[in-house]
Parts: sequence; C-alpha cells; structure tokens
Amino acid sequence: MKSDIEIAQGADTRPIVDIAARIGLAADDLEFHGKYIAKVHLEVLKKFADRSQGKYIDVTAITPTPLGEGKTTTTIGLVQALGTELGKSVAACIRQPSMGPTFNIKGGAAGGGYSQIIPMENFNLHLTGDIHAITVSHNLVAAAIDSRMYHESTQTNEQLQRKGLTRIDIDPETITWNRVVDVCDRSLREIQIGFNDAMREDGTPSPIFPRKTGYDISVASELMAILALTTSPQDMRQRIGRVVIGLDRKSMPVTLERLRIAGAVMALMKDTIMPNLMQTLEGQPAFVHAGPFANIAHGNSSIIADQIALRCADYVVTESGFGADIGMEKFFDIKCRYSRLTPNAVVLVATVRALKMHGGGPKVKPGVPLDKAYTNENLDLLEIGLGNLGAHIRNARRFGIPVVVAVNAFETDTTAELEMIRKYAVKEGAEDAAKCTHWADGGKGARQLAKLVVEACKRPSQFKFLYPLEWSIKKKIECIATEIYGADGVTYTPLAEKQIESYENAGFGRLPICMAKTHLSLSHDPDLKGVPKGFSIPIREVRASVGAGFIYPLLGKMSTMPGLASHPGYMDIDVDEKGNIRGLF
Repeated sequence: MKSDIEIAQGADTRPIVDIAARIGLAADDLEFHGKYIAKVHLEVLKKFADRSQGKYIDVTAITPTPLGEGKTTTTIGLVQALGTELGKSVAACIRQPSMGPTFNIKGGAAGGGYSQIIPMENFNLHLTGDIHAITVSHNLVAAAIDSRMYHESTQTNEQLQRKGLTRIDIDPETITWNRVVDVCDRSLREIQIGFNDAMREDGTPSPIFPRKTGYDISVASELMAILALTTSPQDMRQRIGRVVIGLDRKSMPVTLERLRIAGAVMALMKDTIMPNLMQTLEGQPAFVHAGPFANIAHGNSSIIADQIALRCADYVVTESGFGADIGMEKFFDIKCRYSRLTPNAVVLVATVRALKMHGGGPKVKPGVPLDKAYTNENLDLLEIGLGNLGAHIRNARRFGIPVVVAVNAFETDTTAELEMIRKYAVKEGAEDAAKCTHWADGGKGARQLAKLVVEACKRPSQFKFLYPLEWSIKKKIECIATEIYGADGVTYTPLAEKQIESYENAGFGRLPICMAKTHLSLSHDPDLKGVPKGFSIPIREVRASVGAGFIYPLLGKMSTMPGLASHPGYMDIDVDEKGNIRGLF
C-alpha cells in the first residue's frame, strides 16, 4: 500500500475553478491561491439566498483509542461515496489542521488512504495562512496588554489623556490571555516575562514587571473559536471587541474594545473569514475552514463554510472533534445555536479495536504494535465494550437526530465481530450500521454507508437542544455531566464557585457551556473506559470565552500546549531533488 502522500501526489488533481463550477460557483466568486485552492467570497450567500438548504450530516465517533478511529477518513469516504457512487451533489466541511500535531505523532487531518483532501501538503501545512493570521492577531493582543500596563505605570493620567487614553489599570493576576504558536512545545507552557534593562529618555532605568504567563497552541486561541462561530464580518468584529482578557482593579472586564485593539485584530483577520475550497481524491468539493482545539473550544469547522455549502450542495457532511460526548454535543448545543442550522443525521464512527479496548483490552499506545487481543477474533471482549457504542447512540438520539453507525473496518476484523456490532447498534436505536473500507477503496468502500445516510436524511428530524440558555451556569453544567457523561453529579472547587458567581454577576450566565475534558473517556478520567458508573465530575476552574460566546469549565487539567513525542513526525519529512515533499504521512 502506498503512503498517504504518495496516493495524494499521484491523484488527478483538477483545477479548483472546475470543482467550484460543479456547485455553481464562478471564478468571480473565488480568490485563487494557486491552481488548486481558492477562498470563497461571502457574497455567494446573497447570490444563493433563494436556493433550498441541503441535508446536514455530522460525523462523530465513539470514545476513541489514542490512535483515533478514522473520523476524518470516514467523512471524506462518505462524501466520495455520495458523489461518485450515488451521483449526489455533495460537499465536505472540515477543519484546517494545526501544524503542531502534523509535525508530532498524530499526523495530519486530511483523511487517509484513498479518502483524502488534496493537495494534502497544502492542507496540512500553511494552506492560505489563516492560522498564521490568528497567531499574529493573538500575539498582538498579548503585546498590547503588557505594553498598556507598562505605559500606565510610567505616565500620569494627564499624560495618558494627552494621548487620547484613559487609564485601564489592568490587574495582572487576572490576565488569562497567553501567547500562541502553532507548534507543540512543552517548554513554553509556563514562562516568565517582563524583564527589561532599557533606559528612559532621562537616563533612569525603565521599570520591570515580571509575571508568569505561557504559550498555547494557536488553534486554542479564542480568536480561532470566534472564526469558527461567526456568521458575518459584522458579527466577527463585534465578537472580537467582546473578548475579555482579564479584569481591572475594580473587577470590571477588560475587553479588546477597551484596549482599543479590536479594530487592528479585525484588520489582520478580515480575510480569514472566507472559507477555503479544496477537493477530495475523487473530485468532490471540500470547504476547509477554522481549526478550534476540540477540548478547550467547541472543535468544529466554521458556520460560514456550512452555510455556503448547504446552499451549494444537496448533502453537506461535516465533522465534529473527538467523540460524540465532546464534539457532537458542542456541535449541537453551541454551533447549531449560533448558526440556526438544523442537522438531519449523525454518522457515528466505531472500530472493533476501540470497542475491545472499552471491553477491558490491553492499553493502546501510539507507536506500539497492537496486542493480539485486537488483531484476533474476541467476541467476548467486544461484547463487553459495546456499551460505549450504545451510550453514544443514546446521546445522539437525545437531540432527536437519526444515527447511522459507520464501522471503520481493518483487515483483521472478522465477519462475526462486524455483525455483532451491527445487531447491537440497531437494538440501541441506530438506523443501521455499515462496514466501511473507504481507506483502501475510496468512495466505493463507503457506498453502503452512503445509502443508509440518504435514507436517514429522509426521516423527520426532531432536533432539540439539551438545555435552555436561561438555566444557570451550574444547572447547564450538571445537565451535560449527568445526561451525556453519565455522572452521578458535579463538584466544584472554591475557585470555580467564585468564577461562576462572577460570570453570573457580569451577565455571562446565558452563554452555552463548552466542557473542557479528556476525549479518552466518557468521564473526566482518561483511565475510565467503557461506560463508567458511580463518579462525579470535578470542576476545578471555569473560564469565559465571551467573544466566542461560551463558558468553558475545566474538568481536571487540560493542556493547551502539547509536547513533542520522542520520535515526532518531523523526523521523517524532507524535500526531494524535484521539490516534492516526502514522508509527510
């Protein structure tokens, strides 16, 4: 079998103008970035305002192993099957990957095998520069915060007023705005800044203000979450202005508007709002836009890309980050609230190996060969682990959406194992389950899945949110914990209690909840597999992304800056004598 990059580089890549034409987009609707990639102007929303909306499908997964279960590959395989095999008008909407995981152990997010987005090198690297724009914007804000504190400490109110400034008096202990970079670098998780040996004009030393801060990975920036959840340039500008970076010494929120930097951030980010148009290996259009971190943020591609795609295609397949307890719940309760788009079906990706892990199988580690328990038939182990699949089916059904299970099959999976999964899925309320071999066979390998999805989309959707926004912050948190995770209850640290009270008092209580937790368990503890029982969810801290528009409780310690593995992916990447990238995946 060829590597992913060899498959991608050997593909018949078509000019992006031809791909665009398939869904009614003309050259004037595009801003070209070479021959095979283009940004799409937002004016097409007005151009296609009278078109009916296509069917809206979310691809999610069971609780995965650390290897991932092929959610993106399934998304692309399904799009190819709908287009190539069934002749449907279809488009994909997926996130742009961070280069942190790309150069580490996770790899890229373009799919894999014969179900990929191409050109995959561009997809996984710089693309059109959206992440770079967010990185610069975010770090400009960080510099502005420290600069404002410095100048306010060295100038009187009268001097500030002559420059058109009003003293903000930021409390440095409340600042939550780190700096960002789009690589994995554990050494930057916590740093100390503010040392300064410069001299004033009068020859006296400048004051120094050392303080602890740190770096996050760029896709964890609130500006990335704003890009994903915005609905127009005007909405984007307002959200940027509402971002809260900390408090002043009177405990009032310090926003980007108060810092007078919101306009500059908008200027840097104004082109990022246009979705990127690419293609699958089989020539279906793919909108690639935004890349919010799926733990700390909502982990979905952009609303704007979905809105455009739904006016251009009869079927739109998007993907939500991690398992159904994280990305799918946030897709429904956060993204769909702001987009006002109604989903028609959920595709739940499962694998035999993940279900065996939930049945008590040996630990699965990246870079380590799978134990024989995963490569040999073991119906007893599989049967025990099926409960995790059932929990996720029930979670999707809570929102009133039909569910189709996609079993991403490996060559070691047996017919008996696959049939056990199918029967169980139907018993638990799924429409059906399909064996999928799209990694090896492209769209042909997801043909049965595509047929099931088309039928599921014909069913009446009775979509409903899990909770109303009018509930208190605590009541919303507890609803998610008990209904989606299966917890007995929730506990709060004194810090979390204080933060919740302050957010309620500040008027942020009506925002939706974005739970930041591990993706490796239905619970907060990554070691609890299957369907954990008898546990409480500990809320250690609660933060507010007011600009993006959600409250995010932290369940345990969430790292927003991954570290590099001992053998990261960058060790295998190079450029050959012809200028071709090799070893990417």
